Order: sequence, then structure tokens, then C-alpha cells
Amino acid sequence: MRRSILLVTVLFSLVSIAALAQRIQVREETLANGMRLLLLERHASPTVALGWIARVGSVNERPGITGISHLFEHMMFKGTKTIGVKDYESAMKVQKEQDEIRAKMEEEYTALRERLRKGEISGNIYDPENMTPKLKQLRARLEELFKIEKEHLIPNEIDEIYTREGALAMNAGTYYDWTLYFIGSLPANKLELWFWLESDRLLNPVFREFYSERDVVREERRQRVESTPTGKLDELFEAMFWQSVPYSWPVIGWPSDVESITRAQAEEYFGTYYAPDNLTAVLVGDFDSDEVLELANRYFGRIPKGETPVPEMITTEMKQEGEKRLSGEAETNPTIRIRYHVPAFNHRDTFPLQMLADALDGRTGRLYKALVEEKDLVVGEPYASLMDLKYAGYFEIGAEIKEGRQPAEVEAALLAEIESLREEPIEDLELQKVKNQAMADSYRRLLSNFFLLQQLLIYDAMGHWSYINTMPTMLQQVTVADVQDVAKKYLEKENRTLGVYLRKADAEPEDPALAELPPQAKSMVKQQLAEIEKATDPAELEQGLQQMMQMQGQAPPQMKPAIDYLIQKVQERIEQLSKESAQPDGS
Repeated sequence: MRRSILLVTVLFSLVSIAALAQRIQVREETLANGMRLLLLERHASPTVALGWIARVGSVNERPGITGISHLFEHMMFKGTKTIGVKDYESAMKVQKEQDEIRAKMEEEYTALRERLRKGEISGNIYDPENMTPKLKQLRARLEELFKIEKEHLIPNEIDEIYTREGALAMNAGTYYDWTLYFIGSLPANKLELWFWLESDRLLNPVFREFYSERDVVREERRQRVESTPTGKLDELFEAMFWQSVPYSWPVIGWPSDVESITRAQAEEYFGTYYAPDNLTAVLVGDFDSDEVLELANRYFGRIPKGETPVPEMITTEMKQEGEKRLSGEAETNPTIRIRYHVPAFNHRDTFPLQMLADALDGRTGRLYKALVEEKDLVVGEPYASLMDLKYAGYFEIGAEIKEGRQPAEVEAALLAEIESLREEPIEDLELQKVKNQAMADSYRRLLSNFFLLQQLLIYDAMGHWSYINTMPTMLQQVTVADVQDVAKKYLEKENRTLGVYLRKADAEPEDPALAELPPQAKSMVKQQLAEIEKATDPAELEQGLQQMMQMQGQAPPQMKPAIDYLIQKVQERIEQLSKESAQPDGS
């Protein structure tokens, strides 16, 4: 048996050496206006995965405009001077009146904020019962303008153009440190369309339906945060964990800020953070790099340089001097999470920290063996993860508490595993196992154009795309002493924040299939479930279903159960809507 284990280790080591040689060869260009271009030719199929990323996220915001980065994700699909509009001049006149009405409304809201501070009113200043007669009148006129504006627009024209030309998986995403826009697959002979359309979005953006879209974002927040079992507690945990660095507010923003952002603020924000010298475009697939560079210069090159330098994010996280604890109740299975402050992305300590997380995580990790197999304390898989953001990071472990077990038992068991890693070095064979797994995961992420695209975009926004090549080597160089050193350095009581979520007395038990998902995937699934349950358009659900099925075979192993679960729920919702539409009225 021992010889078999050693043989497997040797074979994996050989695979690791081979994978290390699979360095991605990217052509890197910078246009005259400062925009970066990363080109990776792969000619296996006549398609290209492509997108661009802005080095801006919620960390670049400030109180008063939190959520503006995410709002831009919506605005960038509203069209340009020529796309998404029937009558540009008429639409702009409506926008101008909307801005004037909204400015008058803000005067009323300013007065309401003062009354709220004095205790003359209660609740939310945006609640209908707090609206003044003048505010009601202005709001009614704004609603009229929303309807008039729609008459001049062509909704979803950008999406329709791409879909008509064979694009798949068009989407966007906003995070703490970046905002990206991508197409998972586009026919290779449609590249000029992409360059023209994306450059037009950046050169001639028109923030249409701005005020009504804020309401859409507000509803999105209700679905993803306020209507999910742990959404509000998760926000509270984040706000408590981060002391000084601006990761403490949610990416989707605080409701009071989202309600108040003006179009003028949005245009100023766009001018600063969407300037070409703050952007990187990436193409992966079947193309000729010289031809693509010519297209990039012709289209992206016409975008003028930014006039306002991007402000440096200079705030650093203060050292935590004592343990923080949060206790709350939610309509979910009891859960415990323990989080520690660690360094930012690409810090030398993040590589042994990743090996430490991998040693604890998964069904073959230490947490599962101790808390599930030996002590029978938790359900599903306990987890360990490293989140290395651009300006700070965290290391987190957690688990769902089994019925009849106490939070104190699970907390003690989790901390015991941390303490054992602080006191004794990890075994060589155990470290080699997680290194082999990390190398296998790195190799798998090179197989798909789409996942390569995402990595190159995000790594370049976080620092430099070459991280995709250096990261596997850095992980392989981690020693057992390195792992113990970072455990001692960061995983100490004074540096941790602990959250305990207890189930409300009247809450129903969780779907057993959902309970079996990895905890790090469960939050994402619950957010998507809220949107699926409220969806009423079968065609839109069908489109989302097709995208999920395309991603199903390319997803990392730990995410596949979550995607399978969501596919099942989308299919059930489509079937439900089909039955409802087949019923006669009044039945």
C-alpha cells in the first residue's frame, strides 16, 4: 500500500512538471491611448472568447455613491447614440427633463432626511407614507417621463445584435476590485462587429432609463440580499470584519445611496474609471493577432485618453487587536464561520495560505475528516477558503451545524484543527497531495477558452495577467515550514471574526439537496433561486438554462453540484409556468 501511494505521488509530480511547462503565451499590446490588449491564439474551433475589464469596483466608491460600479454594469447595456434608440434627440430631451425633475425631488428628500434625523418622521424617507405632496407630484411626472422615454428606445438591442450574430454567454459582472464585460463564444468572422460595438459603448455611452434602472437595482438588492435567508447577516458580518479598507459595504450598494445617485455623478465616474488607460481587453481563440491589433487600433484606438487620473486607493486595513463575534438568527440551518485577516492578492504569504486552505477543505480535507467522519458534528462539507482581494484578504473556515449539536462544539472543533496546524507542521505527503490537486485544477482551467478569458481579465485587473503562469510555480515551491509559519502568523485569536447564524424558531428546515452543496457555493445558489422563483418569462429562463448547460461541463468540480441544482430548479420553474399558461382563465 505504501509503495502504491508513493507511486501515485511520483506520477502526480510528473504531471505537475508537465503542467508547469504549459505556460500561456500571451501577446501583450498597449494602444496609444493606454488601453491594454491581451491576445491568445487557439485555433481548435472557429470561435473566440472575448471581453474587457475596468479596474474599478466597489472598493473605489465612497459613502453616498456605494453601488455605482454595479449600476454601471446595467448602464453599459442601455446603448449608445446609435444603438438602442429610435429617436436620439427626442430621447435626450426626455432625459434632460428627468434630470430636472429628479433634482427637485432630491431637494425634498434632503428636507426629509433632516426630519428623519430630528425624529419627526420614522422609517425610510423613500417610503410612500413619508412622501410630501410636492414629492408625489414630481414622482408622478417622473413616471410619465419613464413611459415617454420607452417610446423612443429599442430595448436590449445590444444583446439582440450579438445573439443574432451567433454570440453565446454574453454577460457582465461587478466585484470589489473590477467590473468585466464578456462574450463566452463569438464566431471568429464576427470580430469586427465586437470591436465596433464595444468601442461605441465606451466612446458614445448614453445612460438611458437611468432613474428607472436604479429601481431595478434596488429590486435586485431585495432579491439577492433582503429576501435571502442570510443576506442581511452576511452584510453585517462584512461590515464588522473590515475596519478601514473600503470592502465593508456590499458591491450592490447601500439602499439609500442607490436611491440617490445622479446621472451627473455617473457621468463623472465613467469619465474617470472607464478611460482607456484603466481598461484591458482580452481575446482567446481563433484569430490572427496582427489583424486583431489593426482592428483594436482602428476602433478602441479612437477613444480619447482620460482627462482625470484614476485616484490611488491608499487606505490600508488596520491591524485587528481583538476577537469580534456576531450572533444572529435566520431562516436557515445553523451555521458557524470564522474569518482571519490575511494579505492581499499575490503577496508571498498567500501561496502557503492557499495550501493551508486546500489541506482543510473538501471531502479529503482535515475538516471533513474531523467534523464529519470522526465527530459527526456538521452536515454537508465544512469549508476553508482564501480570498485574496486587491488591497487586503481573508482566510475563512466554516460549517453547517448538525441538528442536535451545539455551536460551541463546532466552534471548538474548527479551532482545534487550526491550532493543530499552528503547533505541528503539515506532513510532506499531505502537502504534496494538495499541491497535486492545485496543479490539476490549474491545468483544467487552461482547457477552456472561456475560463482562460476570465482568468486573464481578472488577473490583469488585479495586478498582471502573468499571474496565470507564476501562480502554479509559487504554489509548488511552498514548504511545510511555510504553511506552519502563516498559520502561526495570521490564524490567531486577536485576528479573527466569528459569526454564528442560528435558525429562527419558526423557520422551516432547508432543502436537503441544497444542504449538501459546498457552503461557498450555497450563497450563490440561494441568490439565483430567489430570481428563478420570481421569473415569469419562460423564454428568458430557457436562455439562462442553455447558458448553464454550456458551462456545466467546463465548471470546476466543486461548483458542478451547484450548477446541477440550479439547472433542475430552472427546469422546474419553466414547467410550472408552462402549466399555469395552459390553464383556462379563472381556473
